[in-house]
Amino acid sequence: MHALPHDHTGARIKRLRLERHLTQRALSDLSSIPYSTLTKTEQGVIAATPHVIAAVARAMRVEVATVTGQPYIAELRADELDVLIAPIREALDVYDLGADPDITPRPHQLLRDDDEQLLAAVRAGEIKRVAGQLPGLIIEATTAAHTAAASEAWLLLSSYYRTAYDVASKLGFPDLATIALARMEWAAERGSGAVVGAINRYMRSLIYLRAGQYRTGQRLIRSGLDVLDQAEAGRTRDVVTGQLHLGAAVMAARAQSGATAVDHLAESERIAESTGEAVEVYWLAYGPTNVGVHRVSVHAELSEYDTAARLGRTLDVPKEWPASRRSHHYAEVARAQMWTGSLDDAFQNLLRARRAAPQQARYHQTVRETYAGLEAAKRQLPDSFLSYGSWLGA
Repeated sequence: MHALPHDHTGARIKRLRLERHLTQRALSDLSSIPYSTLTKTEQGVIAATPHVIAAVARAMRVEVATVTGQPYIAELRADELDVLIAPIREALDVYDLGADPDITPRPHQLLRDDDEQLLAAVRAGEIKRVAGQLPGLIIEATTAAHTAAASEAWLLLSSYYRTAYDVASKLGFPDLATIALARMEWAAERGSGAVVGAINRYMRSLIYLRAGQYRTGQRLIRSGLDVLDQAEAGRTRDVVTGQLHLGAAVMAARAQSGATAVDHLAESERIAESTGEAVEVYWLAYGPTNVGVHRVSVHAELSEYDTAARLGRTLDVPKEWPASRRSHHYAEVARAQMWTGSLDDAFQNLLRARRAAPQQARYHQTVRETYAGLEAAKRQLPDSFLSYGSWLGA
C-alpha cells in the first residue's frame, strides 16, 4: 500500500509549474534550485525542504501555503477545528470599535490569569482548547482595554493577540497570523511596551521566514533589537535579545548564509550563559537548551544533516520543557535523520513529536514532509508507519 498522498508537496509544485507553462529547467533556473533536486522533489523521491518550498514559491509568485497545501482543511474538519477559526477572525476585527456595551469585563487580575493559562496551554500543545476559549477572552480584554485605557490593560490585550498568532500559525493560517500580529503591535504601542514590541517583530520575522522573504525577516529582527534599546536593562531584555539572535540564526541559515548564522548562535549562547534557563520569561523557552535546539535547526537548514542529526542525538531536552517546543525539536531531528538514511530513528522521532504535542504535530509541515520522505525511501518500516500516515491524513 502506498502511503504517500497523491497531492503531496512535490505534486503541487509540478501542478503549479505546469499551470504557469514552465519547464522543470525553467523553474530550476528561476528558483536557483538544482535541476535534479527539483525533479526528484516533484516525483516524491525526496522530501521538499523548507528552502526548496520557499524558493519555488518565490519563483512562481505564489504563497508558501499554496505549495504546502495549508491549511489542511479535511483534517481541521475531522478534528472540529475549522469552526473555531471564524470566531477568532471576528474577535480580531473588533479591535478599534471601543468598549462593547453588552460586556462587563472582569477584574484585570482574572483576565491576566486566564491569559497565562492560555499561554501555558498552547505550549502544552492543547490547541483546540485554546482556540475555543480565545475569541470570548479577546473580546472581553478588548473592552477592558478601551474602558481602563491603562498600559497594563493594553499589554494584556496584546498578549491575547499573541496567542491568536500562535493558534493561527500552528494550524496553517498565515493570513490570520499576520492579522493577529498587527493587532498585537497596535495594542503594544498603546501600552508603551518596548519588550512586547520587540517580541512582536520577532514573531513577524517568523512569518517572513516561512514565506522565504529572508531580507524582510532580517530587517524585522534588526528593528526588534533596536526597539529593545528602549527597554529597561536586565534579565528580561537579555532573554528577548537572545531569542532574537536565535531567530536571526535560523533566518540566515535558511538564506544559506552559514557564517552569519554561526555568529548569531554564538551571541545567543553568550547571552544564555548569563540568563540560564528562562522558560518562563514571556514563554519564549529561552536558555541554553533553546540555543542547542536552534543549533540543530541551523545545521539542518544549511543541509548539514549529519551534524544536525549528531547534535540532535546528544542534546538532552528536559521533560519539563514546553511540549510544543519538544515536539518541534523532535520533528527537526527526524528530518535530519531521514536525510542521512537513519529511517528507523527518524520515524521514532516522528512518534516522539506526536506523543509530545499531538495536535501540533498533526499540522506540522516538517512532520508531514519527513513522513513523505520516509515513505518515498521505500525501505522496510514498522506496520505502525502506515497508521501514522492515516493519522496525519496521508
